[in-house]
Amino acid sequence: MTNTCDILISGGGIAGLTAASAFGTAGFSVICVDPTPPVTDGAATGADLRSTAMLQPARTLLERAGIWESLAPHAAPLQVMRIIDAGGAEAEPRVTREFDASDISELPFGWNFPNWLLRREILARLNALDTVDFRAGVGTTRLFTREGSAKVTLTDGTRVETKLVIAADGRGSPMRAAAGIPVHTQRYGQKALVFAVTHPIPHENVSTEVHRTGGPFTLVPLPDRDGMPCSAVVWMDDGRLAQERLELDVATFEAEASARSTYHFGPLTLVSKRQVWPIITQHANRLSGERIALIAEAAHVMPPIGAQGLNMSLNDIATLLDLAQERPDGLGDADMLDAYHTARYGDITLRVRGIDLLNRASQASSTLARDARAAGLNALYSAPPVRKMLMQMGLGTR
Repeated sequence: MTNTCDILISGGGIAGLTAASAFGTAGFSVICVDPTPPVTDGAATGADLRSTAMLQPARTLLERAGIWESLAPHAAPLQVMRIIDAGGAEAEPRVTREFDASDISELPFGWNFPNWLLRREILARLNALDTVDFRAGVGTTRLFTREGSAKVTLTDGTRVETKLVIAADGRGSPMRAAAGIPVHTQRYGQKALVFAVTHPIPHENVSTEVHRTGGPFTLVPLPDRDGMPCSAVVWMDDGRLAQERLELDVATFEAEASARSTYHFGPLTLVSKRQVWPIITQHANRLSGERIALIAEAAHVMPPIGAQGLNMSLNDIATLLDLAQERPDGLGDADMLDAYHTARYGDITLRVRGIDLLNRASQASSTLARDARAAGLNALYSAPPVRKMLMQMGLGTR
């Protein structure tokens, strides 16, 4: 059986679902497939316990996709980004600097959401769109393209003929491989532990990164839980250490996590399962091929520093959507996809390199390297024009 649509999206993660909502809301017919049914309950087995900070520019796309209104009641604003260097002889703060969104905007830097909740709200939007057909439990296997269209074979035997394939199917993207687009991968020997905690001291909408060795320990605001301030945590460190901590009993783990946080918000209480994720940097050599565009982790993967990952993915979607709406008759043609690659590749390359450098600095273990990191933080913060420029670049507004 052969189906037809304007756009076939391979991948039903947050980026793929958002793309389906954005293009469906714009009136394009969309089929979105993912081999793994999305988990939309934070307490369910397989739930993605990470959180995502949607930066200011992301809100515009979410509004265009008809998603923001339902997400807004669940948002935890990110007003201040606090960086703590605890790289001295003792695990305690020695340099603390705050970057306040009010210096550059009337809005917060962004808003934080649990990933499972994002999936729940975006799926609700897709269910309300008659332009979108979301097929959970179905993946893509083969891709055949020609100048005028693409044909994709699905794991259930169905064939889809489409004008544009959007590969949002992860760092191991089957559609990217089928299109013959190579990638460059950098490994760090790191893994990230992700979990949620409550703590006695309110976070006051401050996202806090604590740097010592191995990688940052980041606490990102979440709405209160059971009357207690709550944060999502990403703890990056040597892969072996992260794996060992995954197996610790709760009391021992809480003690280690509290010490690593320098007790900044007081003792931490674990309120979720722990998950571990490998840390890599990866980027595709090209963002498009014949009748196919790469977005999100099919195009770029970075360490979770500065909330860049998914926000870059949403910029991918916004750029594709703009190009599609400017010239709908040219959907998926060579001119459109060349324009997409040109518009996004330079920004992606710049951010991938920047986050790579920041991650390498965060891994510093020698006293000299840690002192240099602290001195660099002081220097960047002490020059107001530089500080504001960095904040604007982080938001993607410069």
